[in-house]
Amino acid sequence: MGHTSLDKIKALQKNPANVRNLCILAHVDHGKTTLADSLVASNGIISSRLAGKLRYLDSREDEQIRGITMKSSAISLHYAAGEKDYLINLIDSPGHVDFSSEVSTAVRLCDGAIVIVDAVEGVCPQTQAVLRQAWLENIRPVLVINKIDRLILELKLTSQEAYSHLQKILEQVNAVTGSLFTSKVLEDRAVKEERAEEDKEEGDVKPAECLGSEQMYDWSAGLEDSDDSQLYFSPDQGNVVFASAIDGWGFSIQQFAQIHSKRMGIRTEVLLKTLWGDFYLNAKAKKIMKGAQAKGKKPLFVQLVLDNVWSLYDAVVTRRDKEKTEKMMMSLGVKVMTRDSRHSDPKVLLSAICSQWLPVSQAVLSMVCDKLPSPLDMTSERIERLMSVGARRFHSLPLQTQELKTAFMQCSSDDTAPVIVFVSKMFTVDAKALPQNKQRPLTQEEMAQRRELARQRHTERLAANQQTESGEGNAHSGSTTPATTPDGDSSIGSEGVSGQMQALPLKAKPEEEGKETFVAFARVYSGVVRRGQKVFVLGPKYDPAQGLRMLPEGSTSVSDCLPPVPHLACCTMDSLYLLMGRELEELEEVPSGNVLGIGGLEECVLKSATLSTSPALPPFIPLNFEATPIVRVAIEPKHPSEMPKLVRGMRLLNQADPCAEVLIQETGEHVLVTAGEVHLQRCLDDLRERFAKIEISASKPIIPFRETVIRPPKVDMVNEDLGKQQKVAVLHQVKESDTLHLDPSGLVTLTTPNRQATVGVRAIPLPEEVTLLLEDSADLIRTLEQAGQAQREGRTLDMSTRTLDALMGMKSRLEALLQGRKWRNAVDRIWAFGPRRYGPNILLNSVEGYQRPSVWHCLEREKGENEGGEKAEAGSIRDFDNSVVSGFQLATLSGPMCEEPLMGVCFSVERWDINFPTQGTHLESVTEEDANSHDASASISESPGEAGGQQEASGKAGVVGETPPQAEGAVAGASQGRRRAEVGAGLVDCYGPFSGQLIAAVKEACRHAFQAKPQRLMAAMYTCEIMATAEVLGRVYGVLGKREGRVLQEEMKEGTEMFIIKAVLPVAESFGFADEIRKRTSGLASPQLVFSHWEVISSDPSWVPTTEEEYHPLLERRPG
Repeated sequence: MGHTSLDKIKALQKNPANVRNLCILAHVDHGKTTLADSLVASNGIISSRLAGKLRYLDSREDEQIRGITMKSSAISLHYAAGEKDYLINLIDSPGHVDFSSEVSTAVRLCDGAIVIVDAVEGVCPQTQAVLRQAWLENIRPVLVINKIDRLILELKLTSQEAYSHLQKILEQVNAVTGSLFTSKVLEDRAVKEERAEEDKEEGDVKPAECLGSEQMYDWSAGLEDSDDSQLYFSPDQGNVVFASAIDGWGFSIQQFAQIHSKRMGIRTEVLLKTLWGDFYLNAKAKKIMKGAQAKGKKPLFVQLVLDNVWSLYDAVVTRRDKEKTEKMMMSLGVKVMTRDSRHSDPKVLLSAICSQWLPVSQAVLSMVCDKLPSPLDMTSERIERLMSVGARRFHSLPLQTQELKTAFMQCSSDDTAPVIVFVSKMFTVDAKALPQNKQRPLTQEEMAQRRELARQRHTERLAANQQTESGEGNAHSGSTTPATTPDGDSSIGSEGVSGQMQALPLKAKPEEEGKETFVAFARVYSGVVRRGQKVFVLGPKYDPAQGLRMLPEGSTSVSDCLPPVPHLACCTMDSLYLLMGRELEELEEVPSGNVLGIGGLEECVLKSATLSTSPALPPFIPLNFEATPIVRVAIEPKHPSEMPKLVRGMRLLNQADPCAEVLIQETGEHVLVTAGEVHLQRCLDDLRERFAKIEISASKPIIPFRETVIRPPKVDMVNEDLGKQQKVAVLHQVKESDTLHLDPSGLVTLTTPNRQATVGVRAIPLPEEVTLLLEDSADLIRTLEQAGQAQREGRTLDMSTRTLDALMGMKSRLEALLQGRKWRNAVDRIWAFGPRRYGPNILLNSVEGYQRPSVWHCLEREKGENEGGEKAEAGSIRDFDNSVVSGFQLATLSGPMCEEPLMGVCFSVERWDINFPTQGTHLESVTEEDANSHDASASISESPGEAGGQQEASGKAGVVGETPPQAEGAVAGASQGRRRAEVGAGLVDCYGPFSGQLIAAVKEACRHAFQAKPQRLMAAMYTCEIMATAEVLGRVYGVLGKREGRVLQEEMKEGTEMFIIKAVLPVAESFGFADEIRKRTSGLASPQLVFSHWEVISSDPSWVPTTEEEYHPLLERRPG
């Protein structure tokens, strides 16, 4: 197929039924970019000879050097199948775990995915991860089993052995998909059961039915009724292609079924069902029969498919038999060029034959067009999930919002359809590469005009020369001729000067164009996007109900005169681009269902955003990132005067990378947080060469830790019995003063400097299971906090049934895990979680006589239990309650050992006395009249200020100290005067200086209580998966042991010589680990590191060795 014109692609974009948006997903080095090269070559964009070598979609220099893809890039391809023309919007994504965020950005924009699996390595960790990402986004995958040539040339398998091996790979992939499907079915069943129970409670079910349901229980899991026909990969369903992308061939069962049905006279339908499976050909009866394995016969797939491929490799590559090769070429009807047949490398001839016999592009693209859905086939389940952010359920959204579901389903390109666009990431392009800045080729008319102009100038020049010659011949007119001649020359010269002056701006432009320009990577879900169009930018916290309420009724168009709405902005799409790999083509409009690039959004969009012309649209749910940014480095310019350039460069990097984070610590250091070592190196290169364009120096990676407390150990570091000396040593760590007291049980009592409040706090280590539960449930706890905040403000947060069930399940699991005398009723006494209100630490209310509402209060209200009693209870929150919570948040944000966040610590507040000189009593003993008139407003008005302060504190990661109290006071400053007027002169203001003293007192009490217990550091741990051969297994173990890694599991991959080693490795020891493994094993082993968990370091951080035997283990660990 020749090169497709831009006009043809524009025409194809208008028919969404024939558009396919898909991405290529796989583990690293499984052949994604090589396959993409073959598909790109089918459109004539690159030569088929360079496919697999050029790696066209790897446009970055470091991608070409390392040989791995680091960013997702898109290209639009044309494929003709019979009379139908299809537009394939193909996105190539990275396979390295450090860049899994790029996979998330690609998957969101697609309707289908090509999952590639290496025929030798099989299902690898990242294969499972990408299948899970595709499942979470509800996109349909198809499978390509690549590198089958390795089974022939490397493993030397026979065709029969290769068939068994391929069957096992299919089973592995289907096992991953099946586990995802099962979990979804079980979740849906649980939701249905909940709804049935709700219906019973509402009285919708007849008593007889209720009785029958009590007597009979359905023990089925619901899997029998679920349709999984389209779920699994099977060659006979047409969703599997067997390929060798590097050799340019690939096939599906359908191709061989059509070939052999003509030769054998068997119907194509019969061959489709029997080519894959336990079937064999009975030559005598000329029938296809079942039971090939039992009867020791060759399966049909081996006999009719694999044997042909194996014999071709044997003739061309292994034996180099020219006669046999020529016979095979004759029978296949293939003609190759003479230079290919005489080439010294047999792979060149093989590729030339295979690319004509079984072109991989045709097999893959035909499968994509047949099996993957078009934008018109988007499921309602996926649409509802995209529109249901956080705890909100789809049916609770405004009616205008729910009506937009129809626009998604129709994928209409009418002018009346609302424009809905999702931007998944922002990427940078050199301004010189933009189409408007490129020198475009001249049209025929322009070339004719220029030709005519050149002829006129040439004629004028000849005429001027003739006049000059005639003037020189006349001696008398010598004085006048020079005067006329310069006139003629000056007129020409002036044209030249003006031409130069017009060209000056063009020469100055490249200097201006040296900067990077941001282009948004987006997809249109509804409507037609036009250049210069204005749209709403919906922030992640935008509420469509609030937006519709605040905007004038019927205002669906975007204009400048609209009133301001929180988290809603307007922007103009300056330019639209067709993404063609390394190139961009300018477009005037893009219809619904297509992937595109949008220019001019850098001021409005940070990383991702939802754009629409309708304010009723909610923002899409956030992207699901598999990798966690964990590797931190501090960055500074080599020349301090270039600091502004570094700040600007880091801001651009933060916008251009979906996963990178940029922080400014309280020390003033600029910190870059990345997903891993390779990701870090790419970010530093981008800073130096593209964004900051200055010399920078990066610190050694800053290792993240967590601080925790444990139960008092029974033995010391050299296994000697501690006895009671530990308690004595701990008591001496905390220096008592007139405001601080520590009793032997570990209770710290601290009084504020003005002697008006006393706080007693005890630190208790949480069980490990509770810490893990809190860490895994961070999103649920954040939702719980939002619901509580809304309730305190008098609003209601409508949560989905699934979210409510998940929260109730978390509460019941906490109750089950927190057993024993000291944890009695602890779950109901939880005051807050921290840090940042959703961390793995707990503040417990153990103050006698203070019955404040539980954090679960909003859940019980949602469930409709005890409405009246809880409303009365809502007024029993003390003043300064939020100050205690703020002090706890600050204490858990930075611990006393090394200012790292705390983890797995419960702070129990056992005493809280407030004594004012004016009253001499607790603040809770307010007169009944004041309490009735002011308590409810106090409990509501305190919370927003406190929450605002916490949001600000959490926004500046690592900024601790006095900032959060100031932020809290600033947020509440507006209500301070009103509060004083309401409460009256008899009470002290809740947001005055005393509030700050109480915050500081609680913070210090928590820190001292923490120090009164045995302290430990927690190290970040990677899960490490290494594939290695038996020869280098010992070296792998040696490197792991040297870096304090622990091997968890070792198993051999069936049918191969490869071992899979699963281990855990401290993040602190991981830098340079991958390079060392490759060096020690000569490249035969490569690790995949994924952040796993936090692990307590058993050694006491404050322990100092004193004897030689204590020093000895430390000396052994030192490098060098």
